[in-house]
Amino acid sequence: MTLRIPKAELPVELRDTMIKQLGSVPEPVEVLWNHPELAAANQEFTAMVGTWDAVDASLKTFAHMAVAAQVGCSWCLDINYFLALNQDLDLTKASQVPRWRESEVFSPLERDMLEYAEAMTDTPTTVTDELSKRLLDRLGPAALVELTVYIGFANLAARCNTAHGITSQGYSAACEIPLAARAGKTTA
Repeated sequence: MTLRIPKAELPVELRDTMIKQLGSVPEPVEVLWNHPELAAANQEFTAMVGTWDAVDASLKTFAHMAVAAQVGCSWCLDINYFLALNQDLDLTKASQVPRWRESEVFSPLERDMLEYAEAMTDTPTTVTDELSKRLLDRLGPAALVELTVYIGFANLAARCNTAHGITSQGYSAACEIPLAARAGKTTA
């Protein structure tokens, strides 16, 4: 797949900061910079989302990966696997997110969260009262609200990236464990 929207020229300071942090400039940033005001707002919101702490970082990272696997966003899988490595999350679990239903590495809470992420990603959504109650009982209201908004954010990112033709940039190549393919699908 090729980019459907050309990359825009980023301000030098922003480009240099991204390269210093990640080794390269993420293509979603370059594409969104065609609309600098929107790109800046997206960066601010992304940074704000990263500060929320009512839900464990591993649950949110794995939720984003579940959304990415379902939507087919190889860029989101790539960067979140890289983030899992850099956040010292369980890479064995991270590698199994695309095939979580077949894997035995996840706890009951993680399995419910992954099911919730997929149910929110379905169109129309398929979240059930029972699933919401199980998560509410385990996480509490603030954490469930945070998880829900985080999954909505993951859907926004994954769907925009796939629509723009953005694919993996190889960030996950630094990880030692290969990402498992989603059951019945490939992850490119």
